[in-house]
Amino acid sequence: MGSFVSISIIIVVVILFLTILFSFIPIGLWITAYFSGVRIGFFTLVGMRLRRVIPSRIVNPLIKATKAGLELGIDKLEAHYLAGGDVNSVVDALIAAQRANIPLEFERAAAIDLAGRNVLEAVQVSVNPKVIETPKVSAVAKDGIEVMVKARVTVRANIERLVGGAGEETIIARVGEGIVTTVGSASSHKEVLENPDKISQTVLGKGLDAGTAFEILSIDIADVDVGRNIGAKLQTDQAEADKRIAQAKAEERRAMAVAREQEMKAEVQAMRAKVVEAEAEVPLALAKALREGKLGVMDYYNMKNILADTNMRDAISKMSRVDEKSNPTNK
Repeated sequence: MGSFVSISIIIVVVILFLTILFSFIPIGLWITAYFSGVRIGFFTLVGMRLRRVIPSRIVNPLIKATKAGLELGIDKLEAHYLAGGDVNSVVDALIAAQRANIPLEFERAAAIDLAGRNVLEAVQVSVNPKVIETPKVSAVAKDGIEVMVKARVTVRANIERLVGGAGEETIIARVGEGIVTTVGSASSHKEVLENPDKISQTVLGKGLDAGTAFEILSIDIADVDVGRNIGAKLQTDQAEADKRIAQAKAEERRAMAVAREQEMKAEVQAMRAKVVEAEAEVPLALAKALREGKLGVMDYYNMKNILADTNMRDAISKMSRVDEKSNPTNK
């Protein structure tokens, strides 16, 4: 009985040991690699586990590369994986480049992948060019008419410039700039509508793909629309602005005239006040002259008669003017 228990314990321990061993060392992956022609030792797989590298992420791409006739070292693949790269995508790109007779080394493919670009897509675009469609670009010809142009740019990936080269956004921006320049130099919007290929020829001749990760193959004008009359709108806005300026200046002149009028009225009121003040001093001066004997009584009465006569003449003249205004036929 005791021996049976001991044998059972040994069997359980062996099963646990084998379970842990097989879970730590991927025996199935090693068998697959062995029959695929890839020689990998057990200690290499154990080392991957210790370095926290998933063995399938290295072994499966290596099997794929070996079957495709590529000679890749497992150390390079593991180093690229540890650097944060996508080993499977790099191997697929190398295989696609080999099939398309495109010279691409593992180091360059790894650098492209670590730069954040899809290296497989880059190889595919290098083989099969892609079309980048620009948004509608608004430009104004010399006659003031707005022209809206949409272009399709056919590009091919330049493997040599994928690292450090500008992307699609730069291509779109440069093409838009070329469209604005070309339309702006046209004497009339009709000239642009008659020869839209002139835009593509001019833009293509500027070498817009310099410093980018692409090579521009062609620029085709997809759509040309006539927009607003920008020149007329600008003239209308300018006329409205001039009108407002003139109104402001007229209002300023009117305010100055009103202020001047008020100032003159104030001066007249001040002069009248001075006249009233002077007239108030006349009786005092006459009384003083009478007391001092400088003015006689007869002289005073003669002056009063003259003033009365003057007032009467003024009243008669005012009455005659009123009659002339009320009865103009009596003239």
